[in-house]
Amino acid sequence: MRQSVTLSAGVARRVRTLARARRASTSRVIAELVESGLEAQDAERNRFLQLADRLTSSKDPAEQERIKEELARLTFGD
Repeated sequence: MRQSVTLSAGVARRVRTLARARRASTSRVIAELVESGLEAQDAERNRFLQLADRLTSSKDPAEQERIKEELARLTFGD
């Protein structure tokens, strides 16, 4: 699929630098970065869902609190 995107000057510079270092086209580097970003987002979502399942099944208040804190970090950051 062909798609046009606009990148900030700083991001474009970084992409070109990566492309030169990898001896790849800028299009290939952008596609790889998008793919890895989507995979990372999926992994984060799966981690969140696993923690939510553990929270609902846990009977230990200390573990529930620890899981709640971890869920909060995933949701709101550190």
